[in-house]
Amino acid sequence: MASVALARTGQKMPLVGFGLWKVTKSSCADTVYNAIKAGYRLFDGAGDYGNEKEAGEGVRRALTDGLVKREELFITSKLWNTFHAKEHVKALATKQLGLWGLDYFDLFLVHFPIALAYVDPAERYPPEWFGADGKTVHLQDTPMQETWQAMEELVDAGQARNIGLSNSQGSLILDVLRYARIKPQVLQVELHPYLTQEHLVELANTLDIKVTAYSSFGPQSYIELDMDRGASSLLTHDVVTGLANQYKKTTAQVLLRWATQRGIAVVPKSNDPERLIQNLDSESFDLKPEEIKALSSLNCNLRLNDPRDIDPRMAIFA
Repeated sequence: MASVALARTGQKMPLVGFGLWKVTKSSCADTVYNAIKAGYRLFDGAGDYGNEKEAGEGVRRALTDGLVKREELFITSKLWNTFHAKEHVKALATKQLGLWGLDYFDLFLVHFPIALAYVDPAERYPPEWFGADGKTVHLQDTPMQETWQAMEELVDAGQARNIGLSNSQGSLILDVLRYARIKPQVLQVELHPYLTQEHLVELANTLDIKVTAYSSFGPQSYIELDMDRGASSLLTHDVVTGLANQYKKTTAQVLLRWATQRGIAVVPKSNDPERLIQNLDSESFDLKPEEIKALSSLNCNLRLNDPRDIDPRMAIFA
Protein backbone atom coordinates (compact mmCIF):
# COMPACT_ATOMS: atom_id res chain seq x y z
CA MET A 1 0.00 0.00 0.00
CA ALA A 2 1.39 3.39 -1.03
CA SER A 3 2.13 5.85 1.76
CA VAL A 4 3.86 9.13 2.57
CA ALA A 5 6.40 9.58 5.36
CA LEU A 6 5.68 12.32 7.88
CA ALA A 7 8.58 14.72 8.25
CA ARG A 8 9.11 14.78 12.02
CA THR A 9 8.57 11.13 12.95
CA GLY A 10 9.12 9.37 9.64
CA GLN A 11 5.89 7.47 10.31
CA LYS A 12 4.21 6.28 7.14
CA MET A 13 0.67 7.46 6.47
CA PRO A 14 -1.27 5.45 3.87
CA LEU A 15 -2.40 7.43 0.83
CA VAL A 16 -5.83 5.78 0.79
CA GLY A 17 -7.78 5.62 4.02
CA PHE A 18 -11.34 5.20 5.21
CA GLY A 19 -13.32 8.25 6.35
CA LEU A 20 -15.73 7.84 9.25
CA TRP A 21 -17.81 10.98 8.65
CA LYS A 22 -21.50 10.04 8.36
CA VAL A 23 -20.90 6.36 9.16
CA THR A 24 -23.90 5.48 11.33
CA LYS A 25 -23.33 4.23 14.86
CA SER A 26 -25.33 1.07 14.26
CA SER A 27 -23.10 -0.06 11.41
CA CYS A 28 -19.80 1.59 12.32
CA ALA A 29 -18.15 -1.30 14.18
CA ASP A 30 -18.90 -3.75 11.38
CA THR A 31 -17.90 -1.21 8.73
CA VAL A 32 -14.50 -0.60 10.34
CA TYR A 33 -13.92 -4.31 10.89
CA ASN A 34 -14.78 -5.10 7.26
CA ALA A 35 -12.64 -2.23 6.01
CA ILE A 36 -9.65 -3.61 7.93
CA LYS A 37 -10.40 -7.04 6.51
CA ALA A 38 -10.43 -5.50 3.01
CA GLY A 39 -6.99 -3.96 3.60
CA TYR A 40 -7.60 -0.46 4.93
CA ARG A 41 -5.09 0.73 7.49
CA LEU A 42 -5.83 4.45 7.78
CA PHE A 43 -9.05 5.49 9.53
CA ASP A 44 -10.03 9.14 9.70
CA GLY A 45 -12.29 9.90 12.65
CA ALA A 46 -13.28 12.88 14.78
CA GLY A 47 -15.06 13.54 18.01
CA ASP A 48 -17.68 15.48 16.06
CA TYR A 49 -18.61 12.39 14.03
CA GLY A 50 -20.18 10.83 17.11
CA ASN A 51 -19.08 7.28 16.31
CA GLU A 52 -15.64 6.90 17.91
CA LYS A 53 -16.78 4.31 20.43
CA GLU A 54 -18.22 2.14 17.68
CA ALA A 55 -15.19 2.63 15.42
CA GLY A 56 -12.99 1.53 18.31
CA GLU A 57 -15.09 -1.59 18.75
CA GLY A 58 -14.42 -2.50 15.13
CA VAL A 59 -10.69 -1.92 15.60
CA ARG A 60 -10.53 -3.99 18.79
CA ARG A 61 -12.40 -6.86 17.16
CA ALA A 62 -9.93 -6.84 14.27
CA LEU A 63 -7.00 -6.81 16.69
CA THR A 64 -8.48 -9.66 18.72
CA ASP A 65 -9.09 -11.73 15.59
CA GLY A 66 -5.50 -11.19 14.46
CA LEU A 67 -6.44 -9.35 11.26
CA VAL A 68 -3.93 -6.61 12.00
CA LYS A 69 -1.54 -5.33 14.67
CA ARG A 70 -2.05 -1.94 16.29
CA GLU A 71 1.21 -0.61 14.87
CA GLU A 72 -0.03 -1.42 11.37
CA LEU A 73 -2.98 0.93 11.76
CA PHE A 74 -2.95 4.70 11.35
CA ILE A 75 -5.77 6.21 13.40
CA THR A 76 -6.63 9.89 13.03
CA SER A 77 -8.95 11.91 15.23
CA LYS A 78 -9.64 15.59 15.74
CA LEU A 79 -10.06 18.20 18.46
CA TRP A 80 -13.48 19.85 18.29
CA ASN A 81 -13.97 23.61 18.47
CA THR A 82 -15.38 23.71 22.01
CA PHE A 83 -12.18 22.27 23.50
CA HIS A 84 -9.56 24.76 22.28
CA ALA A 85 -8.63 26.15 25.70
CA LYS A 86 -5.43 24.65 27.13
CA GLU A 87 -7.22 23.11 30.11
CA HIS A 88 -9.57 21.17 27.82
CA VAL A 89 -7.32 19.79 25.07
CA LYS A 90 -5.69 16.98 27.04
CA ALA A 91 -8.91 16.04 28.83
CA LEU A 92 -10.77 15.76 25.55
CA ALA A 93 -8.00 13.74 23.86
CA THR A 94 -8.01 11.40 26.85
CA LYS A 95 -11.77 10.98 26.55
CA GLN A 96 -11.53 10.26 22.83
CA LEU A 97 -8.76 7.70 23.32
CA GLY A 98 -10.98 6.05 25.88
CA LEU A 99 -13.86 5.88 23.40
CA TRP A 100 -11.58 4.28 20.82
CA GLY A 101 -10.00 2.01 23.41
CA LEU A 102 -6.54 3.14 22.30
CA ASP A 103 -3.38 4.32 24.03
CA TYR A 104 -2.47 6.84 21.32
CA PHE A 105 -3.60 8.44 18.09
CA ASP A 106 -1.26 8.30 15.12
CA LEU A 107 -2.51 11.75 14.15
CA PHE A 108 -4.56 14.31 16.06
CA LEU A 109 -5.79 17.39 14.21
CA VAL A 110 -7.31 20.72 15.19
CA HIS A 111 -10.64 20.19 13.41
CA PHE A 112 -11.32 23.87 12.64
CA PRO A 113 -9.37 27.03 13.51
CA ILE A 114 -12.47 28.23 15.35
CA ALA A 115 -12.76 28.40 19.13
CA LEU A 116 -16.26 27.95 20.53
CA ALA A 117 -17.44 28.24 24.11
CA TYR A 118 -16.73 25.17 26.21
CA VAL A 119 -19.43 22.54 26.53
CA ASP A 120 -19.05 19.94 29.26
CA PRO A 121 -18.88 16.58 27.44
CA ALA A 122 -20.66 14.98 30.39
CA GLU A 123 -23.68 17.10 29.46
CA ARG A 124 -23.52 16.97 25.66
CA TYR A 125 -21.15 15.07 23.41
CA PRO A 126 -20.40 15.70 20.67
CA PRO A 127 -21.27 19.38 21.24
CA GLU A 128 -21.60 20.28 17.53
CA TRP A 129 -21.73 23.92 16.40
CA PHE A 130 -24.57 25.43 18.38
CA GLY A 131 -25.24 26.21 22.00
CA ALA A 132 -27.94 24.66 24.14
CA ASP A 133 -30.69 26.37 22.14
CA GLY A 134 -29.62 24.51 18.99
CA LYS A 135 -29.31 27.68 16.91
CA THR A 136 -26.83 30.12 18.48
CA VAL A 137 -23.06 30.00 17.89
CA HIS A 138 -21.01 31.04 20.93
CA LEU A 139 -17.47 32.03 19.96
CA GLN A 140 -14.62 32.00 22.47
CA ASP A 141 -11.46 34.13 22.51
CA THR A 142 -8.89 31.35 22.63
CA PRO A 143 -5.86 32.07 20.41
CA MET A 144 -4.49 29.31 18.22
CA GLN A 145 -1.13 29.58 19.99
CA GLU A 146 -2.72 28.38 23.23
CA THR A 147 -4.45 25.51 21.46
CA TRP A 148 -1.37 24.46 19.53
CA GLN A 149 0.89 24.42 22.58
CA ALA A 150 -1.65 22.19 24.32
CA MET A 151 -1.63 19.93 21.25
CA GLU A 152 2.16 19.67 21.56
CA GLU A 153 1.72 18.42 25.12
CA LEU A 154 -0.25 15.46 23.72
CA VAL A 155 2.85 14.45 21.78
CA ASP A 156 4.98 14.86 24.91
CA ALA A 157 2.58 12.61 26.82
CA GLY A 158 2.55 9.96 24.09
CA GLN A 159 -1.14 10.43 23.38
CA ALA A 160 -0.53 11.55 19.80
CA ARG A 161 2.35 10.49 17.56
CA ASN A 162 1.73 13.38 15.16
CA ILE A 163 -0.35 16.57 15.26
CA GLY A 164 -1.71 18.76 12.51
CA LEU A 165 -4.33 21.17 11.25
CA SER A 166 -7.58 20.83 9.37
CA ASN A 167 -9.62 23.40 7.44
CA SER A 168 -6.81 25.95 7.73
CA GLN A 169 -5.49 28.38 5.19
CA GLY A 170 -1.93 29.52 4.50
CA SER A 171 -1.80 32.56 6.77
CA LEU A 172 -2.81 30.51 9.80
CA ILE A 173 -0.32 27.75 8.99
CA LEU A 174 2.48 30.31 8.77
CA ASP A 175 1.35 31.82 12.07
CA VAL A 176 1.45 28.42 13.81
CA LEU A 177 4.97 27.83 12.50
CA ARG A 178 6.16 31.04 14.20
CA TYR A 179 5.65 29.57 17.66
CA ALA A 180 5.42 25.82 17.09
CA ARG A 181 7.86 23.68 19.02
CA ILE A 182 6.41 20.67 17.16
CA LYS A 183 5.46 21.56 13.61
CA PRO A 184 2.17 20.44 12.09
CA GLN A 185 2.77 17.31 10.06
CA VAL A 186 -0.51 17.06 8.17
CA LEU A 187 -3.04 19.50 6.75
CA GLN A 188 -6.49 18.10 6.02
CA VAL A 189 -8.73 20.17 3.75
CA GLU A 190 -11.64 19.87 1.37
CA LEU A 191 -10.07 19.14 -2.00
CA HIS A 192 -11.53 17.87 -5.28
CA PRO A 193 -11.49 18.98 -8.95
CA TYR A 194 -14.12 21.66 -8.20
CA LEU A 195 -11.87 23.01 -5.40
CA THR A 196 -8.25 22.28 -6.25
CA GLN A 197 -6.60 24.66 -3.73
CA GLU A 198 -3.39 24.53 -5.76
CA HIS A 199 -1.63 27.39 -3.97
CA LEU A 200 -2.39 25.92 -0.56
CA VAL A 201 -1.11 22.49 -1.64
CA GLU A 202 2.03 24.12 -3.02
CA LEU A 203 2.61 25.92 0.30
CA ALA A 204 2.14 22.70 2.26
CA ASN A 205 4.59 20.89 0.00
CA THR A 206 7.12 23.69 0.47
CA LEU A 207 6.76 23.41 4.26
CA ASP A 208 6.96 19.59 4.15
CA ILE A 209 3.43 19.28 5.52
CA LYS A 210 1.52 16.34 4.03
CA VAL A 211 -1.97 16.99 2.70
CA THR A 212 -5.07 14.88 3.21
CA ALA A 213 -8.07 15.59 1.01
CA TYR A 214 -11.62 15.11 2.21
CA SER A 215 -14.80 15.23 0.10
CA SER A 216 -12.87 13.78 -2.84
CA PHE A 217 -16.11 13.23 -4.73
CA GLY A 218 -17.17 16.86 -4.43
CA PRO A 219 -20.93 17.45 -4.02
CA GLN A 220 -21.73 13.74 -3.61
CA SER A 221 -21.28 13.69 0.17
CA TYR A 222 -23.43 16.78 0.66
CA ILE A 223 -26.57 15.91 -1.32
CA GLU A 224 -28.35 14.24 1.60
CA LEU A 225 -27.46 17.24 3.80
CA ASP A 226 -28.90 19.67 1.24
CA MET A 227 -25.47 21.32 1.10
CA ASP A 228 -24.42 20.44 -2.47
CA ARG A 229 -25.13 24.00 -3.67
CA GLY A 230 -26.83 22.62 -6.77
CA ALA A 231 -23.50 21.58 -8.28
CA SER A 232 -23.41 18.86 -10.91
CA SER A 233 -21.95 15.54 -9.82
CA LEU A 234 -18.25 14.96 -10.38
CA LEU A 235 -18.98 11.24 -10.58
CA THR A 236 -20.92 11.77 -13.82
CA HIS A 237 -18.90 14.63 -15.29
CA ASP A 238 -17.87 14.03 -18.91
CA VAL A 239 -14.15 14.51 -18.20
CA VAL A 240 -14.25 12.04 -15.31
CA THR A 241 -16.41 9.44 -17.08
CA GLY A 242 -14.21 9.67 -20.18
CA LEU A 243 -11.11 8.81 -18.17
CA ALA A 244 -12.95 6.07 -16.29
CA ASN A 245 -13.96 4.44 -19.56
CA GLN A 246 -10.46 4.80 -20.97
CA TYR A 247 -8.80 3.10 -17.99
CA LYS A 248 -11.68 0.73 -17.26
CA LYS A 249 -11.98 2.14 -13.75
CA THR A 250 -14.81 3.69 -11.77
CA THR A 251 -15.24 7.44 -11.75
CA ALA A 252 -14.56 7.35 -8.02
CA GLN A 253 -11.20 5.69 -8.66
CA VAL A 254 -10.31 8.40 -11.19
CA LEU A 255 -11.11 11.17 -8.69
CA LEU A 256 -9.09 9.48 -5.95
CA ARG A 257 -6.12 8.86 -8.25
CA TRP A 258 -6.14 12.53 -9.28
CA ALA A 259 -5.16 13.24 -5.67
CA THR A 260 -3.01 10.27 -4.64
CA GLN A 261 -0.84 10.40 -7.73
CA ARG A 262 0.33 13.79 -6.45
CA GLY A 263 1.04 12.49 -2.95
CA ILE A 264 -2.23 13.74 -1.47
CA ALA A 265 -3.92 11.27 0.86
CA VAL A 266 -7.64 10.58 0.55
CA VAL A 267 -10.22 9.30 3.05
CA PRO A 268 -13.35 8.23 1.13
CA LYS A 269 -16.07 6.19 2.77
CA SER A 270 -18.44 3.62 1.38
CA ASN A 271 -20.92 1.25 2.94
CA ASP A 272 -20.90 -0.84 -0.23
CA PRO A 273 -18.36 -3.71 0.03
CA GLU A 274 -17.53 -3.62 -3.67
CA ARG A 275 -16.97 0.13 -3.80
CA LEU A 276 -14.98 -0.08 -0.57
CA ILE A 277 -12.53 -2.42 -2.29
CA GLN A 278 -12.53 -0.38 -5.50
CA ASN A 279 -11.59 2.79 -3.61
CA LEU A 280 -8.67 1.02 -1.98
CA ASP A 281 -7.58 -0.23 -5.41
CA SER A 282 -7.53 3.29 -6.89
CA GLU A 283 -3.71 3.33 -7.02
CA SER A 284 -3.53 0.51 -9.59
CA PHE A 285 -3.20 2.89 -12.56
CA ASP A 286 -1.60 6.21 -13.41
CA LEU A 287 -3.13 9.24 -15.07
CA LYS A 288 -1.09 11.16 -17.62
CA PRO A 289 0.04 14.69 -16.65
CA GLU A 290 -2.33 16.22 -19.18
CA GLU A 291 -5.20 14.18 -17.73
CA ILE A 292 -4.48 15.42 -14.22
CA LYS A 293 -4.41 18.93 -15.67
CA ALA A 294 -7.75 18.35 -17.40
CA LEU A 295 -9.33 17.30 -14.12
CA SER A 296 -7.80 20.27 -12.31
CA SER A 297 -9.22 22.59 -14.97
CA LEU A 298 -12.69 21.81 -13.59
CA ASN A 299 -11.85 24.03 -10.63
CA CYS A 300 -14.53 26.61 -9.90
CA ASN A 301 -13.61 27.24 -6.24
CA LEU A 302 -16.73 25.41 -5.08
CA ARG A 303 -16.36 25.11 -1.33
CA LEU A 304 -19.01 22.86 0.15
CA ASN A 305 -17.95 22.81 3.81
CA ASP A 306 -17.86 26.46 4.87
CA PRO A 307 -18.57 27.48 8.51
CA ARG A 308 -19.65 30.97 7.45
CA ASP A 309 -22.86 29.37 6.20
CA ILE A 310 -23.62 28.81 9.88
CA ASP A 311 -22.38 32.16 11.17
CA PRO A 312 -20.61 34.95 9.20
CA ARG A 313 -18.17 35.40 12.08
CA MET A 314 -16.66 32.04 11.16
CA ALA A 315 -15.48 33.14 7.71
CA ILE A 316 -12.17 31.30 7.97
CA PHE A 317 -11.93 30.88 4.19
CA ALA A 318 -12.69 34.50 3.26
